[in-house]
Amino acid sequence: MAASELILNERGAVYHLDLRPEELADTVITVGDPDRVAQVSRYFDTVELRRQHREFVTHTGQLSGRRITVLSTGIGTDNIDIVLNELDAVANIDPVRRAPRERLRQLDIIRIGTSGSLQADVPVDSFVASTHGIGIDNLMQFYAHVPNDEEVLVRQAFQRHTLLEGPFPPPFVKGGSPGLLKHFTSGFAMGMTVTCPGFYGPQGRVLRLPLRQPGLNDRLGSFRYGDLRITNYEMETSALYGLGQLLGHRTVSLSAIVANRVDGRFSADGAAAVDRLIRTALGILAGRS
Repeated sequence: MAASELILNERGAVYHLDLRPEELADTVITVGDPDRVAQVSRYFDTVELRRQHREFVTHTGQLSGRRITVLSTGIGTDNIDIVLNELDAVANIDPVRRAPRERLRQLDIIRIGTSGSLQADVPVDSFVASTHGIGIDNLMQFYAHVPNDEEVLVRQAFQRHTLLEGPFPPPFVKGGSPGLLKHFTSGFAMGMTVTCPGFYGPQGRVLRLPLRQPGLNDRLGSFRYGDLRITNYEMETSALYGLGQLLGHRTVSLSAIVANRVDGRFSADGAAAVDRLIRTALGILAGRS
């Protein structure tokens, strides 16, 4: 791989994350906020590594005998594109030969983030585990992938129901990893998560600009495909699921609901809800064999 394709810094680490293979655990927690990395790692038994480059903060340590890396992604699928590709490069590309390793590592990548609910019965301060990510951005259109039959049918039904056609990019649908999702059922609402390319207009917020699709939130909330429904939306899950699966990693997205767009409520203490989600997820990870 040319130097312009796989960019390494002076210590041989990938450019944005500033990580080398020995600094990355096989279990990775991603958070959006750089300050949230320390909120996670404070529960580790030990922390062996602390690194930061731009908004990408990484801590690697031990929890109950399990080695875990927690890193910040920033907001949006564009940042997930950087993080997932560089995590895989750290794990699976030899930096000396600049070629894929013969034996590939599979990472478990768990997103812990915040989200807005689109259902009245998914209240603020509750938790969601995303069965699927539906991307209404355009990131995954740049990667070669073949959707399975279910993904095609969900996408077609979603487009018909939401009217997101014409000038809008084709939706992208990808499921989470069953092997990880099965650990996050008790205490979690399960549903599809829509990944938006912005926080205001794409999520139906009106400040001074009018919307092209003013009824979109209602159509998202009323969408059904068999037993599946859309529980929430945020800005990273579909890219995490899409790139993770294409690269051969296992992924799950967990969200603390800080806003309910049906009843207009916002959490009185979103930080406490996120902390509860962090402790819940770490407890589950620590208890896995």
